[in-house]
Amino acid sequence: MSIVEVINTRRNIKSFKQDQIEMEKIHNWLQAGSMAPNHRMTEPWEVYVIGPETREKLNHKTNFFNAPVVLIVLSRHGASEVETYENAIATSCFVQNFLLAAWAEGVGTFWSSMANVQRNRDILGVPEGYDVIGAFGVGYPDEIKDAKERTSIQEKIRYLP
Repeated sequence: MSIVEVINTRRNIKSFKQDQIEMEKIHNWLQAGSMAPNHRMTEPWEVYVIGPETREKLNHKTNFFNAPVVLIVLSRHGASEVETYENAIATSCFVQNFLLAAWAEGVGTFWSSMANVQRNRDILGVPEGYDVIGAFGVGYPDEIKDAKERTSIQEKIRYLP
């Protein structure tokens, strides 16, 4: 599959098979994530692999659609407000690389922003100076829905003199 096909076919998965994924594959996709652009090579991301006890405490309303693996991705604050902002953007690029690398090998993801609330930060033991970018269910899709209609990119482009 070409990278454009991977991008155009990737979906947020809401129904996972219970087949296990080898951690080596996940590590490879996370390594691909680490090739994301990041200002001054800050590499601000951290990844938590969530076990069953922590997952139960998080008590996500969908239980991450029963995905066999749940990851939490954090972004480290920078030395300034601008660097903190840039780090969050870089970490989002890290996440997108990960999502696309997994999808290219037939593994889907579900991205939830639920983990940055204080209760969940406490459960996860997120240190001060980090933001939670998301919680991610990871697994083989049981169902892949059609893409939702998107606004034409032509409506989003502005040409300046």
